[in-house]
Amino acid sequence: MKMKYLSGWPKAAKKPKKHSIHGDTRIDNYYWLNERENPEVVDYLNAENAFTEKVLEPLQNLREELFIEMKSRIKETDMSIPYKMDGWFFYSRYEAGKEYPIYCRKKESLASEEQIMLDVNSLAKGFDYFHVSGLTLSPNKRYLAYGTDSISRRVYNIHFKDLDRDEILPFSLEFTEGSGAWAADNKTFFFTRKDEVTLREYQVWKYTFGEDPKSAALIYEEQDEMFSCSVHKSKSREYIFLSSSSTVSSEYQFLKADNPHGKFQLVEPRKRDFEYGVEHMGEHFYMVTNWKAENFRMMKTSVQKPSRKNWEEIIPHRNDVLLEDVELFHDFMVLEERIQGVVNLRVKSLNGPEDDYINFGEQAYMAFTSINPDFNTNVVRIGFTSLTTPSSVYDFDMVTKEKTLLKQQEVVGDFDAMDYTSERLFVEVRDGVKVPVSLVYHKTTKIDGSAPLMLYGYGSYGISVDPIFSNLRLSLLDRGFVYAIAHIRGSETMGRSWYENGKLLNKMNTFNDFIDCAIWLKENRYCHPEKLFAKGGSAGGLLMGGVMNMAPNLWKGVVAIVPFVDVVTTMLDESIPLTVGEYDEWGNPNKKEFYDYMKSYSPIDNVEAKKYPNLLVMTGFNDSQVQYWEPAKWVAKLRELKTDQNILLLHTEMGYGHGGASGRFESLKEDAMEYAFVLDLADKG
Repeated sequence: MKMKYLSGWPKAAKKPKKHSIHGDTRIDNYYWLNERENPEVVDYLNAENAFTEKVLEPLQNLREELFIEMKSRIKETDMSIPYKMDGWFFYSRYEAGKEYPIYCRKKESLASEEQIMLDVNSLAKGFDYFHVSGLTLSPNKRYLAYGTDSISRRVYNIHFKDLDRDEILPFSLEFTEGSGAWAADNKTFFFTRKDEVTLREYQVWKYTFGEDPKSAALIYEEQDEMFSCSVHKSKSREYIFLSSSSTVSSEYQFLKADNPHGKFQLVEPRKRDFEYGVEHMGEHFYMVTNWKAENFRMMKTSVQKPSRKNWEEIIPHRNDVLLEDVELFHDFMVLEERIQGVVNLRVKSLNGPEDDYINFGEQAYMAFTSINPDFNTNVVRIGFTSLTTPSSVYDFDMVTKEKTLLKQQEVVGDFDAMDYTSERLFVEVRDGVKVPVSLVYHKTTKIDGSAPLMLYGYGSYGISVDPIFSNLRLSLLDRGFVYAIAHIRGSETMGRSWYENGKLLNKMNTFNDFIDCAIWLKENRYCHPEKLFAKGGSAGGLLMGGVMNMAPNLWKGVVAIVPFVDVVTTMLDESIPLTVGEYDEWGNPNKKEFYDYMKSYSPIDNVEAKKYPNLLVMTGFNDSQVQYWEPAKWVAKLRELKTDQNILLLHTEMGYGHGGASGRFESLKEDAMEYAFVLDLADKG
């Protein structure tokens, strides 16, 4: 191992602050680190960054090697598969050496002259971070609306471009969610604004294109702090939907796109634990809903009488199938159904008995419907990837059942998918439940207890981490690592109950599942007993902090990306973005039952004077989802209490937020740092 323990780490000043509730007092010595504008805070973060670079200095050549290696696999000049809409072909492309996409179109034929709609590389000049979101064309295809974020707080200004004149117009809409919906008149634009303190999407506005942005009119304000709102256009482009949603409830309003000054009408009022989504086709609205259906079912109703009493079942509820999404066509529908943890694409005729699943020839993969703007087609565009198969785009003919590969992600170099082996396992955990584990390794890697293994997990919000391909991951696999994903409770991998049994007062299942999967992998010789690594980000960072406290001796090293580790303090602070809206995920700590349970697993509240594994923590100063001070406080407390001489590093990207660097190459430097850290600990560097 080239990295060495160094004793001269930065020491954050201890400034005790008492937090008292329910007769319980917690002492937070590092609460002051939340003072974003305090020079002492910035100095401390910079000192931690300098210390990290000092510890990693012996790995500089490895980091550079990894960066070059990762970058070399990327096809620098590349183009997406064009899709056709209203007589135009649309696509994006990259140019060699450039960080950002270029969005383009061609009229009628792919042989026509290219028109660049938006070159993000030009817009990003002079910014350390830049992200474009929500590109939306006016119905006449002349005006482009798009959102830009240059500070990585996920707060966007919406700009407009006249494509006929190739001119960005001198007005914009500020503090928005980043996207919007054009009415049919090519003038009226609906968009969502964020609360300037909590960053909750809470207002829908109507703006008349070309006028002073100050003249925009507020048409809806979401008063319930548990809900956020948004606005979007239906696939048919005949309706504008205004949605309000919380963790467990949703509500939709609709307006004819050709009547922008009319009044939005309600589909069905919100009710706790009642969720539905709405799409339009013909004379009907189609809803995927959990109404009397834990795993969701599909209903339809007349656009004239949309209330729930008029809903008619189209796809029934099934106990063993989670209905995740539906793509509608004139004669078919394509359903995304999660069966035994894997998304299957089911093609069902609307006019006959045809009902088939698309066969991809693999057991563990991710499949999904792609961009399909046209109802009147028998061809659906779909995406597919697995741990060994690069991202692929197909056209599937729903009549002939023919599947045509249009493009597969090119991995530059001598990559051969046949060099890698993928497995899907089910691990029985302590309460008898069987948890899926997906893993991949190079065919030359021996599964005999000698290989290092990286175990990844998330396990929150019902988000399922599917087994997808990563060309970055090859840098681990080619050096003898096994890479595994534990599909733990808190996701919806095995259905909605999988989520319900991993949140609120069942959250401990998430940690136990991950630990038990790790132990099983060790016992069954998928990894060396002293070379097991764990990785997670955001809520997966909470997972990392929890399993480090609960089973510190299990891990050789842990990588925690933007980790949510100060659960109790954050959930008690209603001014922090996203807090109130997440009571249904974590619980409301103002209630003693939830406070006590939350405190029992909150990583920062359970740091003790004991040995901890090697740890690399990475965060962003501008993060709006997990504030930088959570990992900073966690590291400071670990430095104070841990009794070992293992490596502890905090790296804060001072110009980035939750998603890290924005460019396709710049972000590789963070990946190279992470991989060098674990490779060195595994003696593979």
